[in-house]
Amino acid sequence: MNRLEAMQIFARVAELASFTRAAETMGLPKASISTAVQQLETLLGTRLLHRTTRKVQMTQDGRAFYERSKDLLADMDELQAMFQQGPQSLRGRLRVDLPSGVARSFVIPRLPEFLRDHPLLELELSATDRRVDLVREGFDCVLRIGALYDSSLIARPLGQLSIVNCASPSYLKTYGTPRTLDDLASHRLIHYVTTLGAKPEGWEYFDGSEYRSLAMPGVLTVNSVEAYEASCLAGLGLIQAPAVGVRDMVRQGLLVEVLPEFSAEPMPVSLLYAHRRNLSKRLQVFMAWIADVIAPYLDRSA
Repeated sequence: MNRLEAMQIFARVAELASFTRAAETMGLPKASISTAVQQLETLLGTRLLHRTTRKVQMTQDGRAFYERSKDLLADMDELQAMFQQGPQSLRGRLRVDLPSGVARSFVIPRLPEFLRDHPLLELELSATDRRVDLVREGFDCVLRIGALYDSSLIARPLGQLSIVNCASPSYLKTYGTPRTLDDLASHRLIHYVTTLGAKPEGWEYFDGSEYRSLAMPGVLTVNSVEAYEASCLAGLGLIQAPAVGVRDMVRQGLLVEVLPEFSAEPMPVSLLYAHRRNLSKRLQVFMAWIADVIAPYLDRSA
């Protein structure tokens, strides 16, 4: 087995954290997978993986080698395809992460056309509302909604999502319709956090010069967009949500917009990727496609 094949095997084991799963996905015997990694470690003179009966983890050297080998493997894919024309020229795997609502409503319905145009691509799609670690978890790119904190990553701004305040008709029948910020003292807010246990931010509003946060009571805290919207539909409190995600429910009368003059700051939407010498062609094409897919739902003037 040559060095390039051994690197491909190591990368798959590292990504899946399992020799068995790597063997299954690559169609090779588990013994061949283990031997290839051992030979690579011998060649490099360092241990790349910590192996236990329960899990496989990269060592510090293994992680450094993995990040560099990913670039090299991507370059090899590019070399193999540089003289090919048409959709078959894009090949290899992409691992991306999207917010669950964006994935469900906008991206997945359009995926058949993208994969039809690029039949040799393999896509690993993570749809979650938690903030994944792009580098540690091996993602090629992630789509983020909200403020960015990963200063070591490259951000490509796409636009912003305007926010509306909503409640269900049943909630408003019980608690009344708030007309002023003072009215919120007798209302409930459904709190949203990405990680349970984190401090909720409260009701966000613009005071004429800056955005402020008003502490509000609430009996429910959730950590997913689906639960956030479902809780509002159930009459459990007020929410502040991207307009694009609730507009159909507002149009159908399932939700009612309230306090439109006290809405939260628009949320930036960005594509993030690790700094690399060269981005693979497949990643460039995918990011351009994602940007086109969600462009109609963004407010670019905000």
